[in-house]
Amino acid sequence: MSEQEWQMRVNLAACYRMIAYYGWDDLVFTHISARVPGTENEFLISPYGMLFEEITASSLVKVNKLGEKVSPSAFDVNPAGFIIHSAVHEARDDAHCVIHLHTIDGVAISAQEQGLLPISQQSLFPLSNLAYHDYEGIALNPKEKVRLVADLGDANFMILRNHGLLTCASTVAAAFFVSCFYLPISILSVRVLF
Repeated sequence: MSEQEWQMRVNLAACYRMIAYYGWDDLVFTHISARVPGTENEFLISPYGMLFEEITASSLVKVNKLGEKVSPSAFDVNPAGFIIHSAVHEARDDAHCVIHLHTIDGVAISAQEQGLLPISQQSLFPLSNLAYHDYEGIALNPKEKVRLVADLGDANFMILRNHGLLTCASTVAAAFFVSCFYLPISILSVRVLF
């Protein structure tokens, strides 16, 4: 593999570990993906069944836009994770990293009719670039990709109604950094609502 791909693997694995460190993971049911540098239709995603704190640069699975493994791996990819992430990567050339999480507070906000509230200066950051997507069940239907992408448009933050949060950015570091704004704001909004 190229030096650029290895560095992307290291960055993505570190992001998985940081998400676990902050307790934002949901066992094996959320994902972070990154486009493989120098490709249009290949990306890295977590091996299905591994906890975030177990993921390493070499354990990440490289798949194409059809969800097929591009390089050998003993692990499979979660089909629901593939649907959401591949939709964003295919539609958005600028979305080199996509973070989708089911944090307790993020799910609580996603279940609220009014969504994220403009209750603080910090909440204005995601609100200025926020989209919503209605819940369609576990994301196993490839036809949902079209609706998800249409709802996302050019936004970098999305609340998946009754589901969780999605962030996309040009780098893994940028996606993690803006998620650090987004997630605590969700927590604050939940505390105001309850």
